[in-house]
Amino acid sequence: MADDVRLRFPPSPTGYLHIGGARTALLNWLYARKHGGKLILRIEDTDAERSTEESIKGIIEGMEWLGIDWDEGPYFQTEFAADHNKAAQTLLDSGHAYKCFCTKEDLDAKREAAMAAKTTVGYDKTCRHLSGEEIQAREDAGTPFVIRFKVPEREGSVSYDDKVLGYMERAYCDIEDFVIVRSNGKPLYLLCNVVDDIRDRISHVVRGQDHLTNTHRQVLVYKALGAPVPVFAHMPLTLDTNKKKISKRSHGEIVAVQWYRDNGFLPWALCNFLVLLGWSPGDDTEIFSKEELIQAFTLERINKSNSIFNYKKDDPKFITDPKLLHTNAHYLRTMDLAELAALLKPQMQAAGLWRDSFDSEQKEWLHTTLDMARERFYTLKDFTTEGRGWFVDDFDMDPKALQKNVLKHGELKEWFPELAERLERLTTFTAESCKEAVKEFAAEKDIKLGIPMNGARAILLGQIKGPSMFDVFAHLGQETVVRRLKDAGKWFEA
Repeated sequence: MADDVRLRFPPSPTGYLHIGGARTALLNWLYARKHGGKLILRIEDTDAERSTEESIKGIIEGMEWLGIDWDEGPYFQTEFAADHNKAAQTLLDSGHAYKCFCTKEDLDAKREAAMAAKTTVGYDKTCRHLSGEEIQAREDAGTPFVIRFKVPEREGSVSYDDKVLGYMERAYCDIEDFVIVRSNGKPLYLLCNVVDDIRDRISHVVRGQDHLTNTHRQVLVYKALGAPVPVFAHMPLTLDTNKKKISKRSHGEIVAVQWYRDNGFLPWALCNFLVLLGWSPGDDTEIFSKEELIQAFTLERINKSNSIFNYKKDDPKFITDPKLLHTNAHYLRTMDLAELAALLKPQMQAAGLWRDSFDSEQKEWLHTTLDMARERFYTLKDFTTEGRGWFVDDFDMDPKALQKNVLKHGELKEWFPELAERLERLTTFTAESCKEAVKEFAAEKDIKLGIPMNGARAILLGQIKGPSMFDVFAHLGQETVVRRLKDAGKWFEA
């Protein structure tokens, strides 16, 4: 039954939603949607010192922006503290756990002794076999204790089938009796996570390989609590170019989902990129619609090896992974123009580029402008930075365009006003009429047509490349073209 497929995304609210967390949420969401299941959003907020309301808001806003919706929640782990404590008591009562009174000093001394003797470093089970009287006496004396899980001492192993990594087995003798409740009475993540998954009837746990060290121990806890063990699928980690794990602390805002939202990326373009970090469709397909990706996704095609996120701190244009930029550009250049205009409106308003007429009589002009401009753009932000010249006279010029196409030909300072006057005399201002006028002008000056045309592109738009300049002339209109060419001298003076 579809309701039997239940997955969860359990972020810790200790910072923004970063791309590694977003990828985890996305893969869980894809599997749930493909199988008609449920995705549960569970905020693991037990770290009171680091968990913040701002982080919770950021996680929810990030998921909403990406279009990763959930079916239940958000639940908050702190609301279920009674469940966690009850499970710990159940394990004590059933003999699967015990109270350990060893102090930190005791444990440090044992660890040092084991290292000196070159034997296995781990808890030596001192308190595992305390009698009931000894336990009671220490409790009566107020001796602090932790609760440890009692790993079977017999020969054997614990195992599970991982959908990504295959058969995973670990001998009991390689697992020490691990702590499930701290001395302050608070259960650890390892226990809380299992208890929450049991309560939420989680059928599949899809998470990063950094959780592998927990899994065998958690399987033991599931079994000790008499609960079915979910299907595990451990995804590869996302690393930077130095093969270090992507993290909030090490990499800053460049790995935050909000950074991509604020810098003009499209949510589905980011999703499309993230899913291919560690997953393959089995062919060369790289662009998917939402429906196509849901149908294509399988846990078995998640790669075993880690993926690389190629971002470059020192490249202002390609600061993020070039593949992501090109994916974003694909969606930007092929999406419906009305949808693109709607996405750009708030950004253009903030940049002082929006006109009320863009919603009415100039709507068609705006759509044509966006269609012409977007062929060279990668993000929504490009329209209000590099694309500013399409809308207002106040824009910055690409330094390469200024040097190569303007200043290199000093005579253009006098020629642009002449060309402006010639264009001003045209009775019909079309791409064809402008073409003839500029060709005649170039012939009279005995220069290649590219010199005035490339120079005009820089003067009119501030760019070094773009659509046909004759189409640009016609689209910007006679008044704007003439005005900017007549005012071209400012660029030589600057």
